[in-house]
Amino acid sequence: MKKQIRLFILTLKNVFRNPLGILGAVFFLPLVFMGVFAPILSPYSPLEMHKGQELTPPSLNYLLGTDEFGRDILSRVFYGTRISLSVGIISVSIGVILGIITGLIAGYWGGIIDSVIMRLWDCILAFPTILLGIGVAAFLGPGAMNAGIAVAIRNMPIFSRIIRSSVLSEREKEYVVAEKALGSSDIRIVFQGILPNCLSPILVQIAAEMAFAVLLEAGLSFLGLGAQHPTPSWGSMLQSSRAYLGTAPWYGIFPGVALASMILGLNFFSDALRDALDPRLTREMRK
Repeated sequence: MKKQIRLFILTLKNVFRNPLGILGAVFFLPLVFMGVFAPILSPYSPLEMHKGQELTPPSLNYLLGTDEFGRDILSRVFYGTRISLSVGIISVSIGVILGIITGLIAGYWGGIIDSVIMRLWDCILAFPTILLGIGVAAFLGPGAMNAGIAVAIRNMPIFSRIIRSSVLSEREKEYVVAEKALGSSDIRIVFQGILPNCLSPILVQIAAEMAFAVLLEAGLSFLGLGAQHPTPSWGSMLQSSRAYLGTAPWYGIFPGVALASMILGLNFFSDALRDALDPRLTREMRK
């Protein structure tokens, strides 16, 4: 356990020694802070309408201006962060758990089970992601969590394939042969021996898929299939702002900046984490 904690701390140090890791933190961590403490930081309720203050430009009373209903855009951006983070975390968590389980089964036991699982993932990956999201929304109905389910379905094949490829190389190594010779069960070998050695690429992919999940949720909300009005969502705010880009450009600029910052931050952090978990690059950084 202590060894794992030391390894985790060393990885974090390597991430934040990397300029990409610092950039990722600069873009992403303030948004996490805003989302977590949105009820405290927001000057107004995101649903509160201020009569006579419709499409007010940024001012001391409304730092980012107001929308067509007189709602404070700053408050709605804060609460929109919560929606994006929630959908990203839930969808990626579901995708990781089911993807790891199916990838371990396919990679370790192989045979007909491997073929069936991989062909199922091929069928899912054959659908364009946005079309898959539209199909899930049509079946389950529009909503932020249903958008998250669409992202989770798209994530499962990706994580499963990553784990499967790692398991195929790990299962032939000497420590697995030794465990089998000692009479260890397959479940013990898979979860205590093989899985910990396959997690590095999964950790990198989690950060990258979080960025994609946020973008897809915003895209579905933009199409009216994600979070529904009046729930604050960056995608729905961008959709509503199109009619006012000439007269109230701030309406679309600020949620767009927030969305771009989160995606950039997660991608930068993913790249830094990849470098930190690569032994060759880590040795070069230490020189």
